[in-house]
Amino acid sequence: MGTRFLAAAIAGLTLLGACTKLDHGVDHGIDSGDLATKVKWGIYVDPDGCDVWLADDGVEGYSVVRLDPKTGERVCSGVLPPGYAAGHKRGSAIPDFL
Repeated sequence: MGTRFLAAAIAGLTLLGACTKLDHGVDHGIDSGDLATKVKWGIYVDPDGCDVWLADDGVEGYSVVRLDPKTGERVCSGVLPPGYAAGHKRGSAIPDFL
């Protein structure tokens, strides 16, 4: 009886925790703030030849597929060969230890 109650309580708390709405455009860590203005972004070209916004915030890293704002399609500009990155690759004074 006690084990079932404990399992049900943990499951309930897990479900309630999943209901929390987080703004994924905001860094909630040590150097918290709006990612669009705080982090300097670079470009990575994926194996398909399409652009990906790339930023390294020290502890965290971010990548966002670049989309055309009018069509919503992926942008494949051809500015670099697939597998290459260019632009600002470090967005914070927090060092990477890896």
